[in-house]
Amino acid sequence: MNTGLLSVRNVHVNFGGMKVLQGINLDVAQGEIRGLIGPNGAGKTTMLNVISGILRPQQGDIQLAGTSIVGLKPSQIAELGLGRTFQTSQLFKGMTVLENLMTGLHRRTRGGFLTAGFNLKLRQVEEEQMEEQAWRALEFVGMTQFAERTATELSFGQQRVLEIARTLIGEPKVVLLDEPAVGLSATRLIELDTLLRRIRDEKGVTLILIEHVIRLVMEVCDQVTVLSSGSCIADGAPQMVRNDPSVIEAYLGKELRARH
Repeated sequence: MNTGLLSVRNVHVNFGGMKVLQGINLDVAQGEIRGLIGPNGAGKTTMLNVISGILRPQQGDIQLAGTSIVGLKPSQIAELGLGRTFQTSQLFKGMTVLENLMTGLHRRTRGGFLTAGFNLKLRQVEEEQMEEQAWRALEFVGMTQFAERTATELSFGQQRVLEIARTLIGEPKVVLLDEPAVGLSATRLIELDTLLRRIRDEKGVTLILIEHVIRLVMEVCDQVTVLSSGSCIADGAPQMVRNDPSVIEAYLGKELRARH
């Protein structure tokens, strides 16, 4: 049985006496865009925290490309090919756009502190290579004109794109995106839709995104998983999920009523 690039099996997470995730199963194929939706408090961000190693489940297993990652540190999971963005900005204040991108590569350099002290030439070569990769990442997201600008001077939408670019620079297999569309205008949403598709189609990266902008989820995602009160209540193609009575009752109906 093909369990996909990322496989989550019977994952349980409890905070005190509260069951935050209850027996979650998830299979995400390579090159897939998977939406993770549900009401506030459903366990979506907890799910990303478990996958990325920030939290350890009390029960269950998670495999990335056939390797169990439960119990590994976030840095070790990142080395295996997992990238992550967060709801709040993780950009470094005072650094330029290009410098912020280069921070995504420092963990991968061969020249540590001792090496740098004895072999400045190696360090210089690595810095040049990182800068070149950072420029390519900026070209991919169409932001080369902002390279020397301080990152925090960018618009909110541009900062979100920069954080995605910084994640991609490490050449991950899977990227977890926590509400990438929050606060974006209609024009920026269209641009994000296009960027997510390009990341999948041109780079072959698998994407898992938490998102409350249902229109984006239904248009860009190949498969959608719906959580409610820590349990999976639906999983399948966008149209099937959208028409599922339990999803409408638990989430989509409330979202639609909130707009009117």
